[in-house]
Amino acid sequence: MRVAVIGTGYVGLVTGSCLAEYGMYVTCVDIDKEKIDKLNNGEIPIYEPGLEPIIEKNVKEERLKFTTDIDETIKNNLVVFIAVGTPPKENGSADLTFVENVARKIAENLNGYKVVVDKSTVPVGTGQHVKNIIRDVAGENKRFDVVSNPEFLREGAAVHDFMKPDRIVIGAESEEAVAIMKDVYSAHYLNEAPFVITNIETAEMIKYASNAFLALKITYINEIANLCDLAGADVHKVAKAMGMDGRISPKFLHPGPGYGGSCFPKDTQALAYIAKEYGYDFNLINTTIKVNEQQKFKMVEKIAQLLEVDHTKENAFENLTIGVLGLSFKPNTDDMRESPSITIINEIVSKKGKIKAFDPIATDNAKKIFGNSINYCEDEYSAVEGADCLVILTEWNQFRKLDMQRIKNLMKKHYLADLRNIYEPEKMHKLGFKYTSVGRG
Repeated sequence: MRVAVIGTGYVGLVTGSCLAEYGMYVTCVDIDKEKIDKLNNGEIPIYEPGLEPIIEKNVKEERLKFTTDIDETIKNNLVVFIAVGTPPKENGSADLTFVENVARKIAENLNGYKVVVDKSTVPVGTGQHVKNIIRDVAGENKRFDVVSNPEFLREGAAVHDFMKPDRIVIGAESEEAVAIMKDVYSAHYLNEAPFVITNIETAEMIKYASNAFLALKITYINEIANLCDLAGADVHKVAKAMGMDGRISPKFLHPGPGYGGSCFPKDTQALAYIAKEYGYDFNLINTTIKVNEQQKFKMVEKIAQLLEVDHTKENAFENLTIGVLGLSFKPNTDDMRESPSITIINEIVSKKGKIKAFDPIATDNAKKIFGNSINYCEDEYSAVEGADCLVILTEWNQFRKLDMQRIKNLMKKHYLADLRNIYEPEKMHKLGFKYTSVGRG
C-alpha cells in the first residue's frame, strides 16, 4: 500500500518511518525545502532514540522517500495522513491553519478515492471541518473519507510506542475507510494490538481526554509532594502505595517541577477552550493548568529557601551562581517547548542570578530561547565549577551516577536542589551537601 504523510515534524516523521518499517511505501512531504534536503542527505531534524536507523534502512530499501511535491504525493497515494502542527493561539485554542491548508491541497488533487487521516491533535469537530473543506473545493461527486487516528507517542520513546501501541484509535464513518486503516496497521492487527473503532468525534475526544488526564495525574502528585514537604511525609512511598492500586497504576506519579513539552500544555489549554465553546466551564482542567504553572515558581521558591535568600526580592539571587543540569522538558529529547527550565531559569536570571547550564542534547534549542542570558557548558562538571548551588531539572540517565565528591570539590558552596529526586537525601547530607528535593520532607 502507498501512503503519504504530510508534515515531517515529530509525529509525521515517526509515523512515516515506522509505517515504512512495516512494509508500506511511504512518501513524507513538507513545504520546508531545507528540512527535506537534510532528510534526503541523511540528516534527522529531531532527536528520537531508534529513529535514525529505521529511516536509513527504509530509504535504502526504497520504501521511504522525502519530497516537497505535495500535489504529486497526494495524487499517487491512497491514504494521506495529515501530520502538521496545530500550535496554540493566544486564547488557548488550536490553530488549524496548517490543517486547513492541507485539506484544500488534498481537494485540489483528488484524482480518485482517498482516505484522509487526521493524525495531528485537533479539536472535536475538525474531522467534519476537513470534510467540508474538501467537499467545498473538490465538489460533491468526488469520493473520499476522513478518518481521525490520533497518535499517542511519548517523546523519547516514540518508536517503541508506535511499534507496540497500547491501542489504535480509528474514528471513521464508512466500513471501507476502517478496512483500509486496518490494512495500514495490519502488523498491529496481527499482533493483536487493541483497536478502538468509533466515530470521528469520539476519536478526537479520546486524544484530548487522555493527555489531559495524564497532565492532571502529574499535577496531582506534585500537589501531594508539596504537602508532603510541609507534613514531613515521603512522596515516593505515597506514590508507590498509590500505584499498587490497580485502579490508579504507578505511571505518571513522579513529582517534579511540572509538566512541559509539545502535548500536555497545549492539549489541556485546547480542551479547556473546547469546553468553553460548548458553554461548559471545565474547572478541573483550568485548575490543572494554573497549578502546573505555579509549580514552576514553587521550585524557584524552593531553591531560594535552600540558599536562604528572599525569593520576593528583585535581586534575590544576586552574586550567586547556579549550575543547572538538564534543560529539555524530559530526558531523551531535545524538545524545549514549555519546559519547566524556561520559567525557572528566567526567574532566577531576572532576580540577578548567574546560570551555568548543561544538557546532553537540547543546548542548540535552548540557545534559541535563552540567548546569551546564560552560560552553556560542555559537560556536567564544567556546569557546576564555581557554582554556589546545583539544580537538577531533567533526569537524564547520565545525571543519576555523578561523581558527587568531585561535584562538591568543584563547587564554591554546596547547595543541591534535586528537583527530580534522583539522589538519596541521607547520602547527600553525609557528603556535606545542603540538600532539598520535591516531596521528601
